[in-house]
Amino acid sequence: MIVRILRSTGAVLAGFVAVVVLSMATDAVLHAVKYYPPESEGMWDPVQNAVALAYRSLFTVVGGWLTARLAPTAPMIHAGVLSVLGLAGGLAGVIVTWNMNLGPHWYPIGLAVGAVPLTLLGGWLRMRGKA
Repeated sequence: MIVRILRSTGAVLAGFVAVVVLSMATDAVLHAVKYYPPESEGMWDPVQNAVALAYRSLFTVVGGWLTARLAPTAPMIHAGVLSVLGLAGGLAGVIVTWNMNLGPHWYPIGLAVGAVPLTLLGGWLRMRGKA
């Protein structure tokens, strides 16, 4: 029983870490090549925000897939747990950054809105590929 709980926790944690690490690494590369402005300036260009939303959405799907892949049982439930964590993080991001003048409001809202369906899409893709 304890092993199953640890594996379940590990599956969700692995999906979460994958999304965070992939997102932060891509951000760092795009800052290093000067595609993105310095972080202190905020990011207001709609194309740059759309690019960030696109790759973060892709990484969210990857996180859902990985979580479902590593889940000891009930892969979609594990992906669902990750999706709720993503939604909570996304909503926290909307609230915390609302008045910080970092960029357009649609960007963090897009992250929050996409958290559940994109994570579940990743879980579904894993299940579909398994059949």
